[in-house]
Amino acid sequence: MIAVLRRGSAVLLLFSSLAVAGQASAPVLIASTAPTPFASLMQMILGLVVVLAAIVGVAWLFRRLSGGMLAVGNRLRVVSGVMVGQREKVVIVELEGEWLVLGVTSHSVNLLSKMDKPDSAMSPPVDTLPVAEPFARWLKAAMDKSRQKSQSVSK
Repeated sequence: MIAVLRRGSAVLLLFSSLAVAGQASAPVLIASTAPTPFASLMQMILGLVVVLAAIVGVAWLFRRLSGGMLAVGNRLRVVSGVMVGQREKVVIVELEGEWLVLGVTSHSVNLLSKMDKPDSAMSPPVDTLPVAEPFARWLKAAMDKSRQKSQSVSK
Protein backbone atom coordinates (compact mmCIF):
# COMPACT_ATOMS: atom_id res chain seq x y z
CA MET A 1 0.00 0.00 0.00
CA ILE A 2 2.87 2.34 0.76
CA ALA A 3 4.32 1.54 -2.66
CA VAL A 4 1.05 2.61 -4.32
CA LEU A 5 1.06 5.88 -2.37
CA ARG A 6 4.67 6.55 -3.36
CA ARG A 7 3.87 5.93 -7.06
CA GLY A 8 0.78 8.13 -6.80
CA SER A 9 2.70 10.96 -5.20
CA ALA A 10 5.48 10.62 -7.80
CA VAL A 11 2.94 10.86 -10.65
CA LEU A 12 1.23 13.81 -8.94
CA LEU A 13 4.59 15.52 -8.48
CA LEU A 14 5.45 14.93 -12.16
CA PHE A 15 2.13 16.40 -13.40
CA SER A 16 2.36 19.41 -11.12
CA SER A 17 5.90 20.16 -12.26
CA LEU A 18 4.79 19.90 -15.92
CA ALA A 19 1.86 22.20 -15.24
CA VAL A 20 4.10 24.81 -13.62
CA ALA A 21 6.59 24.56 -16.48
CA GLY A 22 3.76 24.87 -19.02
CA GLN A 23 2.39 27.95 -17.28
CA ALA A 24 5.75 29.64 -17.27
CA SER A 25 6.39 29.07 -20.98
CA ALA A 26 2.81 29.67 -22.23
CA PRO A 27 2.89 33.49 -22.20
CA VAL A 28 6.20 33.48 -24.05
CA LEU A 29 4.74 31.30 -26.82
CA ILE A 30 1.61 33.44 -27.10
CA ALA A 31 3.60 36.66 -27.26
CA SER A 32 5.99 35.31 -29.90
CA THR A 33 3.19 33.96 -32.15
CA ALA A 34 1.03 37.09 -32.16
CA PRO A 35 0.66 38.28 -35.76
CA THR A 36 1.96 41.65 -36.76
CA PRO A 37 -0.40 44.16 -38.39
CA PHE A 38 1.41 43.69 -41.71
CA ALA A 39 0.97 39.90 -41.53
CA SER A 40 -2.74 40.32 -40.76
CA LEU A 41 -3.15 42.69 -43.70
CA MET A 42 -1.35 40.31 -46.04
CA GLN A 43 -3.49 37.40 -44.83
CA MET A 44 -6.67 39.40 -45.50
CA ILE A 45 -5.50 40.45 -48.98
CA LEU A 46 -4.49 36.90 -49.83
CA GLY A 47 -7.90 35.64 -48.71
CA LEU A 48 -9.64 38.26 -50.86
CA VAL A 49 -7.54 37.28 -53.88
CA VAL A 50 -8.40 33.62 -53.35
CA VAL A 51 -12.15 34.37 -53.14
CA LEU A 52 -12.07 36.58 -56.26
CA ALA A 53 -10.08 33.95 -58.15
CA ALA A 54 -12.64 31.33 -57.14
CA ILE A 55 -15.49 33.52 -58.44
CA VAL A 56 -13.74 34.09 -61.77
CA GLY A 57 -12.88 30.39 -62.02
CA VAL A 58 -16.46 29.28 -61.40
CA ALA A 59 -17.76 31.80 -63.98
CA TRP A 60 -15.24 30.58 -66.55
CA LEU A 61 -16.11 26.95 -65.80
CA PHE A 62 -19.83 27.66 -66.10
CA ARG A 63 -19.33 29.29 -69.50
CA ARG A 64 -17.11 26.48 -70.65
CA LEU A 65 -19.47 23.70 -69.57
CA SER A 66 -22.74 25.35 -70.61
CA GLY A 67 -21.57 25.30 -74.23
CA GLY A 68 -24.51 25.61 -76.59
CA MET A 69 -27.10 26.50 -73.97
CA LEU A 70 -26.09 30.15 -73.95
CA ALA A 71 -25.70 30.34 -77.74
CA VAL A 72 -29.47 30.27 -78.43
CA GLY A 73 -29.34 33.96 -79.44
CA ASN A 74 -28.45 33.06 -83.05
CA ARG A 75 -31.45 30.78 -83.49
CA LEU A 76 -34.08 32.65 -81.49
CA ARG A 77 -35.31 36.22 -81.95
CA VAL A 78 -38.35 38.24 -80.98
CA VAL A 79 -40.08 39.45 -84.14
CA SER A 80 -42.83 41.52 -82.57
CA GLY A 81 -44.81 42.01 -79.40
CA VAL A 82 -47.85 43.89 -78.22
CA MET A 83 -49.25 44.56 -74.76
CA VAL A 84 -52.84 43.33 -74.41
CA GLY A 85 -53.26 44.14 -70.71
CA GLN A 86 -51.37 45.48 -67.73
CA ARG A 87 -49.26 42.35 -67.38
CA GLU A 88 -50.19 40.40 -70.51
CA LYS A 89 -48.39 40.42 -73.82
CA VAL A 90 -48.62 38.59 -77.16
CA VAL A 91 -45.20 37.96 -78.68
CA ILE A 92 -44.10 36.53 -82.03
CA VAL A 93 -40.83 34.63 -81.75
CA GLU A 94 -38.84 33.20 -84.65
CA LEU A 95 -37.14 29.88 -83.98
CA GLU A 96 -35.26 28.19 -86.84
CA GLY A 97 -37.52 29.48 -89.62
CA GLU A 98 -40.77 28.98 -87.74
CA TRP A 99 -42.84 31.64 -86.01
CA LEU A 100 -44.33 30.96 -82.59
CA VAL A 101 -47.12 33.15 -81.27
CA LEU A 102 -46.82 33.20 -77.48
CA GLY A 103 -49.07 34.57 -74.78
CA VAL A 104 -46.93 35.91 -71.97
CA THR A 105 -48.24 36.75 -68.49
CA SER A 106 -46.47 37.39 -65.22
CA HIS A 107 -46.95 33.73 -64.28
CA SER A 108 -46.72 31.75 -67.51
CA VAL A 109 -45.89 31.57 -71.20
CA ASN A 110 -48.39 29.75 -73.44
CA LEU A 111 -48.05 28.71 -77.07
CA LEU A 112 -51.00 30.22 -78.94
CA SER A 113 -50.08 29.26 -82.50
CA LYS A 114 -47.31 27.94 -84.76
CA MET A 115 -46.79 29.07 -88.33
CA ASP A 116 -44.14 29.00 -91.02
CA LYS A 117 -42.14 32.17 -91.48
CA PRO A 118 -43.86 34.29 -94.16
CA ASP A 119 -41.91 34.84 -97.36
CA SER A 120 -42.48 38.59 -97.06
CA ALA A 121 -40.74 38.72 -93.67
CA MET A 122 -37.18 39.93 -93.91
CA SER A 123 -34.51 38.58 -91.59
CA PRO A 124 -32.46 41.24 -89.78
CA PRO A 125 -28.68 41.33 -90.04
CA VAL A 126 -27.10 39.11 -87.42
CA ASP A 127 -24.41 41.60 -86.40
CA THR A 128 -26.69 44.52 -85.55
CA LEU A 129 -28.94 44.99 -82.57
CA PRO A 130 -32.46 46.35 -83.06
CA VAL A 131 -32.58 50.10 -82.54
CA ALA A 132 -35.28 51.55 -80.33
CA GLU A 133 -36.06 54.49 -82.62
CA PRO A 134 -39.00 56.01 -80.70
CA PHE A 135 -37.02 55.99 -77.45
CA ALA A 136 -34.00 57.52 -79.17
CA ARG A 137 -36.14 60.34 -80.54
CA TRP A 138 -37.77 60.94 -77.14
CA LEU A 139 -34.37 60.97 -75.39
CA LYS A 140 -32.93 63.44 -77.91
CA ALA A 141 -35.95 65.73 -77.53
CA ALA A 142 -35.71 65.59 -73.72
CA MET A 143 -32.00 66.40 -73.77
CA ASP A 144 -32.54 69.32 -76.17
CA LYS A 145 -35.33 70.63 -73.94
CA SER A 146 -33.09 70.37 -70.87
CA ARG A 147 -30.27 72.21 -72.66
CA GLN A 148 -32.60 75.00 -73.72
CA LYS A 149 -33.82 75.44 -70.12
CA SER A 150 -30.28 75.55 -68.75
CA GLN A 151 -29.19 78.06 -71.39
CA SER A 152 -32.16 80.34 -70.69
CA VAL A 153 -31.47 80.25 -66.93
CA SER A 154 -27.77 81.09 -67.38
CA LYS A 155 -28.52 84.13 -69.61
